[in-house]
Amino acid sequence: MDLLLSGCPRSGWRRGAVHSIRGAFDEAIGRSRGGRTTSIHALTDERGRPRLFLLAPGNLHDVTVAPSLIALSGPLRRLIADKAYDTNAFRQLLAERGVLAIIPSSARRKPTIPHDPRIYRQRNRIERMFGRLKDFRRIATRYDNLAINYLAAILIAATFIWWT
Repeated sequence: MDLLLSGCPRSGWRRGAVHSIRGAFDEAIGRSRGGRTTSIHALTDERGRPRLFLLAPGNLHDVTVAPSLIALSGPLRRLIADKAYDTNAFRQLLAERGVLAIIPSSARRKPTIPHDPRIYRQRNRIERMFGRLKDFRRIATRYDNLAINYLAAILIAATFIWWT
C-alpha cells in the first residue's frame, strides 16, 4: 500500500476555561511564533483518504512524529513525503522496513538524493485532504481544550471525508 505523509499547517487554539499552561504538552499544545498551536500529522492512502492521525504540539518538527506514524501504519510499499522528512535517520528507518522513500532532498543536502518527480506529484492528495479537513471550523480553530476531544472531532470529519 502506498501512503502519503504530511503534517498540516498549524491549528489555532483558543483559551477557554483553562487559565494555566500546565499539561499543555500532554494536550498537544505547543508555543510557536503564532501563539499556542497544535499540529495534526496524518497518513493517507494512494487515493488521498485519511488513514491515521496523530496530534503533536505545534512547536515540534514534523520528522519527530514520523517514526510513530510509520510504526502504527502497518505494511507499506512506498511513502511519499515532503522535504521536511528528508533526514538520514528517517530514510534509514524506511529502508529497514523495506519502504521506498519518495522524498525530495532538502536544499542543504549535498549531494542530493534522487526521487521520482512523477510519483511525487501525487503528494497533493494529502494536501487536498488537509484542505477538506480544515473546512470544518472546529478543526481549523481548535476550540477543544482536551486533545482527546479534538482528535475525536478530527476522526468524525475524516469519516465524512472518507465517504464523500
